[in-house]
Amino acid sequence: MPHHPLRAAALGSLLLLAAACGNEATPAGADGPIAVEARDDACKVARTSAKTGNVTFEVTNKGSKVTEFYLFAEGDRILGEVENIGPGLTRRLIVEVTEAGELETACKPGMKGDGIRGKFTVSGEGRKATDGNAQLAEATRSYQRYVNSQADSLLAKTTEFVDAVKAGEVEDAKALFPVARTYWERIEPVAESFGDLDPKIDGREDVIEEGVEFTGFHRLEKDLWQDGPQADSAAVADRLLADVKDIVTQAKAVELTPLQLANGAKELLDEVATGKITGEEDRYSHTDLWDFRANVDGSQAAVAALRPVIQERDAALVASVDEKFKALDELLEKHRAGDGFKLYTDLSEDEVKALAAAVDALGEPISRVAEVVSR
Repeated sequence: MPHHPLRAAALGSLLLLAAACGNEATPAGADGPIAVEARDDACKVARTSAKTGNVTFEVTNKGSKVTEFYLFAEGDRILGEVENIGPGLTRRLIVEVTEAGELETACKPGMKGDGIRGKFTVSGEGRKATDGNAQLAEATRSYQRYVNSQADSLLAKTTEFVDAVKAGEVEDAKALFPVARTYWERIEPVAESFGDLDPKIDGREDVIEEGVEFTGFHRLEKDLWQDGPQADSAAVADRLLADVKDIVTQAKAVELTPLQLANGAKELLDEVATGKITGEEDRYSHTDLWDFRANVDGSQAAVAALRPVIQERDAALVASVDEKFKALDELLEKHRAGDGFKLYTDLSEDEVKALAAAVDALGEPISRVAEVVSR
């Protein structure tokens, strides 16, 4: 795909917005936010212990590489993350930790590898925000129903896609590729939380770890659109289906917190900013707008589940989010083509600029949802 300077500029704009939003005041409990100094070769966490409840990290990138920050539970299950923290920028992460135990923090300079890790101890009685708040409890139940329905559809459509690949039905497989991915992209923050399954299913060739096999949706995308079916395409398809089955089982069993919903809504917009606006995500098929639409759908679903809580605590924020979602929805719908969307390469630079501006505008109020939910 040709280089698009405007798309790169749009990405830069979105990352700067994320940093600005991260600097807003955030409730952090009696001890205040925990400062994290991320460098290319270090991850200095000011405090390595906390009480159960909401824990706030303020991550400043003092290195030269774009970085990420994670809080991991046992088995590398992600409790919270902030991505795409550029040099000199600061982002905040609020995580609800419901049980005492040993966790790990990690900075990932260059956004690769296992990260620079450290122990993080949580003490105190197990407690959940949903225990004493019926609205928050219903929000998590509502969103879990959404996740379950999307997971079922992900499995069904991935099965159809895999069957077409294995049968050598290239055109049918191409048609099914963006449909199956729609359900993946809608619940990606939940799916990403389970160890190394996300890179196996959705890893791009240039961002997977050195020495790690290129598998999953994007490997098959390359086979279908660029290289033609390969000798191992069927085996890659079988592995994709097995990994998707694993994700579906785990996604249905996980117990989500209200803050995971709020953070997930923002993460999905970050997905748009880092992969869809630039055209990097589906570089062979150029079906990025399908993924774009699905990420926005997923963000809307998370906010919708939390809506009664946000409305009660900050009605103006609900109005702002609704307005910005509507504007982005209207722009996306202009690019419909039949039951799907135009190829991303068919968009003009002005159309890409308009989409970037709409995501930019939506990112600011969405970044405040976690703050409101944590009150």
